[in-house]
Amino acid sequence: MSIAAVIVKIMPDGSDTDLKPIKKVAEEKLKEDGAQNISFEVKEVAFGLKAVMVKFAWPEEKDTSIFEDKLAGIEHVSSAVTDDYRRAFG
Repeated sequence: MSIAAVIVKIMPDGSDTDLKPIKKVAEEKLKEDGAQNISFEVKEVAFGLKAVMVKFAWPEEKDTSIFEDKLAGIEHVSSAVTDDYRRAFG
């Protein structure tokens, strides 16, 4: 079983959106589907808007739409897009 290193860019629906609940729910949803080594980084985008960059290890045999759909469905998230996907181990 190969493992992929994934980075997903989560965009909130506004510059005043609290990112802590988004990170908490994102971590719970990713763990449910087998993601490991989850970490977060907040990046400035523009005009006070910040993106949450979530990095994690993902089983390569699972489709990327699983985590993209779940992350995009979080309250106050406008989009979740895979920014980087590469084989890490195996």
